[in-house]
Amino acid sequence: MHDPIATGRRAALRAVAVQAIVALLVAVGILLSAGLEPGLAAAAGGIAMLAGNALAAVVALGGGIQPASAAFARLMLGTLGKWVVVVAVLAVALGVFGLPALPILVGLAAGMLAYLLALHGTKSTRLQR
Repeated sequence: MHDPIATGRRAALRAVAVQAIVALLVAVGILLSAGLEPGLAAAAGGIAMLAGNALAAVVALGGGIQPASAAFARLMLGTLGKWVVVVAVLAVALGVFGLPALPILVGLAAGMLAYLLALHGTKSTRLQR
């Protein structure tokens, strides 16, 4: 039996794993080229997007088969939760730890791009003709 919800959940969690690898590589690259503080900042940006996307995947795709209104509400709640987590982690990284902003944004952008590209490349998200 084909379960599109489970397929979508697996695809999203695979994309989160790819995102974690890319965020780690970007953080290590910045660490080696620019030093400890920028490397930690890039890691914070990558972790922010990683945690947000993982939360969104679990919330949006964790409810099984539901009516359209409930599925849409879970999707919106997952997206809202993702951005709340991202903003909270960035606020702590910038405000509490005083990490530099540019490497944080680089880590954030790399994580977001990796997630989108990994999700786009999965078999379950491509149109079948």
